[in-house]
Amino acid sequence: MSHSPLRIRAAVAAAAVTGLGCAMLTALPAAAAGEQIKVQYRQSATGSDQAEPWFKVVNTGSSSVALNQVKIRYYFKADAGASYTFACSWAVKGCANITGTFGTLAQSTPTADRYLEIGFTAGAGSLAPGADTGDMQLRFHRSNWQPLNQSDDYSFSATQTAYGDWAKVTATVGGTTVWGTGPVGGDPDPDPTDPPADGPRLFDDFNYTSHTDPAIGSHGWNVRSNSGGPGVPGATWAPQNVTFAKEGTNSIMNLETSTAGTGESTRHTEVLTKSMKFKNGTYAARVRFSDAPKSGPDGDHLVQTFFTINDLTAPMADDYAEYDFEYLPNGGWGEPANILYTTSWETYRPDPWEAVNQHSEVRASYAGWHDLVVTIDNSNITYYVDGQEFGRHDARYLPERPMSINFNQWLIDLAGQTSTTPRAYDQKVDYVLHVKDQVLTPAQVSTIVAGYRTAGTTFEDTVPGQ
Repeated sequence: MSHSPLRIRAAVAAAAVTGLGCAMLTALPAAAAGEQIKVQYRQSATGSDQAEPWFKVVNTGSSSVALNQVKIRYYFKADAGASYTFACSWAVKGCANITGTFGTLAQSTPTADRYLEIGFTAGAGSLAPGADTGDMQLRFHRSNWQPLNQSDDYSFSATQTAYGDWAKVTATVGGTTVWGTGPVGGDPDPDPTDPPADGPRLFDDFNYTSHTDPAIGSHGWNVRSNSGGPGVPGATWAPQNVTFAKEGTNSIMNLETSTAGTGESTRHTEVLTKSMKFKNGTYAARVRFSDAPKSGPDGDHLVQTFFTINDLTAPMADDYAEYDFEYLPNGGWGEPANILYTTSWETYRPDPWEAVNQHSEVRASYAGWHDLVVTIDNSNITYYVDGQEFGRHDARYLPERPMSINFNQWLIDLAGQTSTTPRAYDQKVDYVLHVKDQVLTPAQVSTIVAGYRTAGTTFEDTVPGQ
């Protein structure tokens, strides 16, 4: 089950722990001798709905610099409760070769608590001594396009309307700071990539034979068969529609949802942990969303999800918790087309409907594979999609009780497509990871998953029960 910002839904369960810690991380290799760069900056506009920091990276050293070893950071003061979206408008090196991710400073100042980190893919190539990248016309905005305030941002200057050296952004080569001064007067920490070595974890590669494989249950999963919400009244939750197959070298779990336009013909799917034992820490999964059915006519109001949840013990109970990724390929809940939601729940009342939550959304297609990460510490819930921050929600929505981990796919209603022709939709899941009480970056998640796969480990659960 999973909730949207606007609707009712049944709760599933879980049970977990408390607390949170951040691990000390290993620094990247130092820059080689002769690798030196500087950063030039100009602001393109001072409008109220987006920031437009433009940059050039200049090689001032005596040897060539591989741009995929370069990171630059632009520091700013976040608006209250805001999450941010990065975009590249145009770049000489090509926008496809430039990345932008948001991070949080360990020590905030009156002019900075967040930063935008710009990186490069291998496709950006190298800079010879004396060369520069040319224009990188970048921008970022609040995810809901509400006005933002740049006047209190450490790296911003309203008067810097032409390119010039700018020491209020920092740059590293291979993890070593070579340019600029951060807002607390020191060098920024290098981009952490090495994951903590210990800590309780759940990892599952979904390497099973079928929904009846005894290992599914022994590994703590339930393939849902009981009736009830959310979704189309009269629909069945069909365990047989959860299947497993190899795609390349990875085992993939597939959730199929089908209908012929009636409640009785509708088959929803859900897989969830039996135990509610998951609370603070990092949750991650690689999920393939679908925009179109694999057969039959398109248009159904479908919900494809990855989420955590506990049970609603009473209407508006303050110990309820839920954290959702929900993709609607054909709209629904009043939306006309594709939309991806991330939602953090405090509580709700089914009847009459009342909800207390915070959500972020992007109206775009997310068909295909995506890396989904949500981190929960003692102050924030932060959602990432494909390594970029998607939404950040505040402490009002932190969990008070442990939760289960869930995947499901279901139909909101039958109004999106009224045909009685049978159709079926697939949602695929590659893996799931939870690391208890540790906030990891998406890069650290990838490193952990790669380590499991290199070792041939398809399942591990060291998270203590409740």
